[in-house]
Amino acid sequence: MKKILVTGGCGYIGSHTVVDLLDQGFEVISIDNLSNSDEKVQDGIAAISGKRVRNYTVDLCDLAATREVFQANPDLAGIIHFAALKLVGESVFEPLKYYHNNLEGLTNLLRCAEEFKVSNFIFSSSCSVYGNTEVLPVTEDTPFGEAESPYARTKQIGEYILSDYAKVNDWFKCVRLRYFNPAGAHETALIGEAPTNPATNLVPVITETAIGKREKMSIFGVDYDTRDGSCIRDYIHVMDLADAHTRCLQYLLEDRNETNCEVFNVGIGEGVSVLEAVNAFEKVTGQKLNYELGPRRPGDVVAIYANKSRAEQLLGWHPKRNIEDIMKSAWAWEVARTKGVPA
Repeated sequence: MKKILVTGGCGYIGSHTVVDLLDQGFEVISIDNLSNSDEKVQDGIAAISGKRVRNYTVDLCDLAATREVFQANPDLAGIIHFAALKLVGESVFEPLKYYHNNLEGLTNLLRCAEEFKVSNFIFSSSCSVYGNTEVLPVTEDTPFGEAESPYARTKQIGEYILSDYAKVNDWFKCVRLRYFNPAGAHETALIGEAPTNPATNLVPVITETAIGKREKMSIFGVDYDTRDGSCIRDYIHVMDLADAHTRCLQYLLEDRNETNCEVFNVGIGEGVSVLEAVNAFEKVTGQKLNYELGPRRPGDVVAIYANKSRAEQLLGWHPKRNIEDIMKSAWAWEVARTKGVPA
């Protein structure tokens, strides 16, 4: 049973990936400083998997504390790195906070990986590295565009760091996993998206509005050059995304990688507009949303969706869920975490 370190393991994508890793027979430990998560998610993970994962409440920007985790776990076989600040709007107004946290955390993790020779590394990147590209769908060969936010730029720089590091360390193997818009929840409704800071992602904003936690929601921008004027995104179910991380890890562990620094797009491969996502939610849940049309939001890309063929061919990965499945599971989770408010 190989032991895997998941940074940000109490967060949204991290916790769902922990469940998938456990289901595939891996042992897992987590590092999460709980800046935008809650250790109570461990109860949901344990209820689903029957296993309790240890979380180290450590800030990756603290090299000494991070190193102690590696010292206590000398048998690590791989690292999946989620831990990062991710609010696009906040990054626009607090860029230094994002550059410090996201890049210092990554470089400290690489220092420890080198010292303790943990060679298999998966980096949580983002479709935001492509910027406002003119060619859709994007492939892994689509060049980086101008970053629309400091958050996006930290993902671009993080990829450059990994690429440069891999060039001079042939013992090291990494995958840069560029994913699109994770949404939805585990089918048990025992874990889902529950940030401790106010949610800014579309789907939790939708469910919180529908259940009454928000009086209304705003759709930011309806004058874009898209089919209905709202932004277009590629929404991927979080458990499909978790499966992609596990498959990437197996890909590296089995030495199937073609180079020691690879990249995959992970998305459904279809663009869904904000207004279409709202309509999908109303259709599958029967809930009417109170929303208003608002101005554009700083840092937003107009439209982006993935060409996923490389992940399908080399990882054997195929998304199983669509936007309606995402909305069904997200609503079930919202109802469950609101403790019985009727749907």
